[in-house]
Amino acid sequence: MSAGLPSKSTPIIYPDSDGQPMAENTLQYEWIVTIKGNLDRICVGERAAFVAGDNLIYPVEGHPEICKAPDVYVAFGRPRGHRGSYKVWEEGGVFPQVIFEILSPKNSRKEMEQKLVFYRDYGAEEYVVFDPDEKVLTIYERIGDRFALVNQPNGWVSPRLGIRFDLGDGDLVIAGPDGKRFLTYEELFDEADAVAAQAREAEERAKQAELDAKIADAQRKSAETKASAAETRAAKAEQERDRLMAKLRAAGIDTDSP
Repeated sequence: MSAGLPSKSTPIIYPDSDGQPMAENTLQYEWIVTIKGNLDRICVGERAAFVAGDNLIYPVEGHPEICKAPDVYVAFGRPRGHRGSYKVWEEGGVFPQVIFEILSPKNSRKEMEQKLVFYRDYGAEEYVVFDPDEKVLTIYERIGDRFALVNQPNGWVSPRLGIRFDLGDGDLVIAGPDGKRFLTYEELFDEADAVAAQAREAEERAKQAELDAKIADAQRKSAETKASAAETRAAKAEQERDRLMAKLRAAGIDTDSP
């Protein structure tokens, strides 16, 4: 038995938490949930993937000490669902292809260098790092077995996700494949409320249009009924006039005289 490995009778524990907070401040937290939530929205259909945030990745079976918890990651080819952690050997050997890290003031250079090496060595294809305080965007793409720094991250489009990164007006704007900007949860709720309000207005207009149509139909039927009644009265009057004229003629009175 290898000295560094536990015996077969000793279960290996892969913790579901690294004991670190998801975010160090509200700005970092907002970016994490914004990216994760919007990726959930676009990673469907042809782009179906498992999207997670602050979730430990274990790339090597039997080595729980080898792990990282990216702020957000995307694993294409893996089904959606809840996981305590992401164990690569239980995921068909698929290491997440896209990694996002949102920096906080506590992130050290050494820590970020270690993360870069980890994601590079275990197979990530795209690595996006954003500093929301300094408004600095750094992106790496895989070329062979190494990461290449994207020299012009402003306007870069993710080959895997089809999303675009723009540092417009001094802040990062991420747009989905449909060109729509990634919205915060508050903006998403506001948008949903606006759509719901528009739906309610459309429903009210449809109901009013239906009511107006019923009123118009009732008015038309009423007018038709009145017209029919007038025609009946006119016919009866004509019949009565003919009857009286017949009586006059029978009495010898000339009805043709003016």
